[in-house]
Amino acid sequence: MALKLKDLDETQAPLLDHLIELRNRLVKCVIALGIAFAISLYFADDIFSILVRPLADAFPEGQGRLVYTKLYEAFFVQIKVALFAGFFISFPIIANQLWGFIAPGLYAREKKAFLPFLIATPVLFAAGASLAYFVVMPTAFKWFIGFEGEAGGIPQEALPAMGDYLDLVMHFVLAFGISFLLPVLLLLLNRAGLVTRGQLKRARRYVIVGIFIVAAVATPPDVISQLILAIPLILLFEGSLLLMRSPPPPAEEEEAKQHQIEVQSNP
Repeated sequence: MALKLKDLDETQAPLLDHLIELRNRLVKCVIALGIAFAISLYFADDIFSILVRPLADAFPEGQGRLVYTKLYEAFFVQIKVALFAGFFISFPIIANQLWGFIAPGLYAREKKAFLPFLIATPVLFAAGASLAYFVVMPTAFKWFIGFEGEAGGIPQEALPAMGDYLDLVMHFVLAFGISFLLPVLLLLLNRAGLVTRGQLKRARRYVIVGIFIVAAVATPPDVISQLILAIPLILLFEGSLLLMRSPPPPAEEEEAKQHQIEVQSNP
């Protein structure tokens, strides 16, 4: 009984150390987010001016304007803008803290396999967000503004509210950014052995249908915006299949065999 209690105490100590380290890293993440939020709040007007540029360009020159129908709406728009920008500014620090917590528990082979995905994630997300900002939003907003005119002899005018517009912009940026992480998800599932390249090839037609469904939900109801999202996602899917085709480097394959031998010898 004494041996069992001793073993229990020995297992609790490392767990407590891990929890303390996790707490410390989470505190650092919150501090980084708080500092980035404070900086972004100071520049909230400038950041919102950048976000509103696609809408301003969609209106005829000098005719565009934003309104707020609640007294507190403009204030909370600045808070949301600061949180939105603060998260992106602090993301490298947050990702570094999470990697610092996870990395010690990984084998060298697993670190080499996981690190490229950690680097590719912000790059692909930024590519999707850029596509939304520079291509999709200007196209969609011009289409929306095109409904101005008369309906039944009554003039109709676009008067977007600040809060609604910010929600729409965040929807576009997040939808396109997250959608562009498709290769990261597929390659991680492939490395984990959950899906194979052959399974994905056989499911290609269903994946393409799913991509067009996602594009229809994430974009306005015009065909051009849907194609702008669907075509890059299909290309990213095909690129993922090509990357799965390449065999692992000899050194990595040898390390995997050595790891398997160690697991079998130490059950």
